[in-house]
Amino acid sequence: MFTKVNIALFTFVNMILNSQITNWYSKHFETRLSGRYIGSKHINPILFEYQKLGLVEVLGNSEKGEKIHLIKVGHGSKKVLAWSQMHGNESTTTKSIFDFLKFLLQEKDFKNEIDTFKQQWTLYVIPILNPDGAHVYTRENANLIDLNRDAQNVSQAESKILWKAFNAIKPNYCFNLHDQRTLYSLPKGQPATISFLAPSADSNRTVTDARRNAMEAIARMFNVLNSFIPGKIGRYDDTFNLNCVGDSFQAKGVPTILFEAGHFPNDYQREKTREYVFYAFLGFFKLLESNKELFTIKDYFIIPENEKNFNDVVLRNVSVNDEIVDIIIQLEEKLHNDTIILVPRIEDISKKSMKIGHKEIDVEGNELLINSHENVFVNEEIATICYKNSKKSIIL
Repeated sequence: MFTKVNIALFTFVNMILNSQITNWYSKHFETRLSGRYIGSKHINPILFEYQKLGLVEVLGNSEKGEKIHLIKVGHGSKKVLAWSQMHGNESTTTKSIFDFLKFLLQEKDFKNEIDTFKQQWTLYVIPILNPDGAHVYTRENANLIDLNRDAQNVSQAESKILWKAFNAIKPNYCFNLHDQRTLYSLPKGQPATISFLAPSADSNRTVTDARRNAMEAIARMFNVLNSFIPGKIGRYDDTFNLNCVGDSFQAKGVPTILFEAGHFPNDYQREKTREYVFYAFLGFFKLLESNKELFTIKDYFIIPENEKNFNDVVLRNVSVNDEIVDIIIQLEEKLHNDTIILVPRIEDISKKSMKIGHKEIDVEGNELLINSHENVFVNEEIATICYKNSKKSIIL
């Protein structure tokens, strides 16, 4: 039984651990990976280093012949299979995975924790499952198939590779690593920076043994992350879909955890979010806890469910055709010269919108010129925007 003194001591020790790990991360994260555009050419130099250590094998080739790699670290009996960029344009967790691998493979800091990890666990990582989609920054693979809806058909080369690895490794846990859009929010008006899900194993959303294990692990990660980003951690919808890989693996009796890397304020490159995913990995493997507290499914269901109340920009109180409206703008990601650019597009025009903007601008009843004209159209891309009277530009 915890006394107030014990709780205060654990809190103090956790603060010290958090300080130590954030200091380590700020100096040692994998700086060779940055931004939103991550493909095979970006990770290959790192893989070459890991190959010299005997940590990498080629599982097979994508639909367009790109190599798909597997990285193995540790020699413990408990096995985790993780894969990132199943959707080619969801790269945040790829950066986090390489941050975590760099942490595990260094020998200067946290040596006892890392040695214990390697003795207890074996981590298998497919850093980019969909290299063709990653190359052109699309969700789908080269055949325009969403690999996360191909779990039953297994029609694509990438899907076959994942299932083959799953059957050969026989993991104790699976990590299905994704990004989520900036529109996701939490009930108290915060962005959903990290979201988790223990996918359902059947249409009744039964809490099977495997799903219970996934829920308890998520609750542990939530507890760790809550000291870094309180109020910004969510729980994803658990509607069952056997065509989804996570649901299929959960139905096979393997605890599977969906990670969704989302938006942190002013972090459109997802550099802060990658850091928090890294801390989540530490939390899962109990590398960042002063006590080994046990968590239950009740702790899982305490995590608030995601909502969709955010947009990137909201222009408040705009005068359009003698009416005062709000203009809702979403930033679309487009690949241009190996860089992701954010293109603003008008998503909605409404009176007193309830949507929250990651950035909000009150134009105080003024008229605007969008792309040099007064008319405002839903779905219009915005190249320029300024006040009609003063011609002062608005920077989105």
